[in-house]
Amino acid sequence: MANNSEPRSDGPGRAARIGFGLFWIYVILYFGFIALVLFRPDILSSRPFGGVNLAIASGLGLIAAALLLSVVYMVACRVVESPEGERR
Repeated sequence: MANNSEPRSDGPGRAARIGFGLFWIYVILYFGFIALVLFRPDILSSRPFGGVNLAIASGLGLIAAALLLSVVYMVACRVVESPEGERR
């Protein structure tokens, strides 16, 4: 059984880099949405999904992307922080 009381020296640094990278992915997605709002609002007023316009659908997509990125972060941090040879 592995001793998990001592933190690994590279764990928090690697987890922070992963989190920062995922943060920038979300920032790019968010600014893409804002650019559409500012420069092409006619695209967002289209209704490709029946009664729901693209503005609502892409806003919900941003929320879903945030949830997905948080799951990716959680899984990535578990892999980074787990001792070598031990699977979770």
